[in-house]
Amino acid sequence: MELRHLRYFLAVAEEGHFGRAAERLNIVQPALSMQIKALESELGGALFARTSRRVELTEAGKLMLIEAKRTLAQAEYARQAVERALRGETGRVRVGFAGNAIFSGKMTTDLREFHCAYPDVELVIEEMAPQQQVEAILAGQLDVGYAPDNSKTASPGIIAQPIGRWAFLVAFADDRSLAAHASISPEQLAGEALILYEAHDIHERLCLLLQERLGDQLHIAQRSSSTLSVLAIAAAGLGVALIPAPLQQVHIPGLAYRPLDDIELNANLMLIFRAQESSAAVKGFIRGVTG
Repeated sequence: MELRHLRYFLAVAEEGHFGRAAERLNIVQPALSMQIKALESELGGALFARTSRRVELTEAGKLMLIEAKRTLAQAEYARQAVERALRGETGRVRVGFAGNAIFSGKMTTDLREFHCAYPDVELVIEEMAPQQQVEAILAGQLDVGYAPDNSKTASPGIIAQPIGRWAFLVAFADDRSLAAHASISPEQLAGEALILYEAHDIHERLCLLLQERLGDQLHIAQRSSSTLSVLAIAAAGLGVALIPAPLQQVHIPGLAYRPLDDIELNANLMLIFRAQESSAAVKGFIRGVTG
């Protein structure tokens, strides 16, 4: 029994006439009659009671009508579901993000636009350290990640595409003498206890630039992978943090922000994903973000 047999049967049952059913199906009547007889032979009994004017369903035919409609409806649902999955309209996208990625607004805008375009795709969002994102993507536990460039993004099988770039700020307790200045130069950081992110390549390059400018007066006091930890340490007066500009949106009592002058280096945000991706939903998300 094939789906076409069910469609032939349904047409005859609904039309009550082999001739009209054949016209509806765009086949010749003898071929239709032969297919119905083959179906009845396979099932072991008559589905129609034939008269000179019309055909009527037998009791077995009435049961067959219910099941044929149900089966054809399920087959159509399966077809549409698979087609939608192939177009990326259903499925799941697992998104990882480093703590500071959310403050730029880029990630939340991307998620909102994708959800509006593909409301039936499930979005799973998880905060994760930058280096762990790459490992999770390679392990199939994550699909895409938002993170600053780091030592893991050069891994084989991973694409890291820049999607954002911002200047650096200096964050410190607002009772420090630095607060009297509208902006901060690298020389004003001499001897200050600096707080940097760990495992961010761009901060390592920033550190090298400051080393060239400050020499022995460069003092790296602490490193942290947590955005809130970096800001909390600075607000407590335990050091001066160097952070991406979008973080100035975070209001912490007693914390002041100032631009860092005379440094031709920007913090970045990367979209990280597999080079070989099979999911249409994930591909659609990546296209939407990278344009």
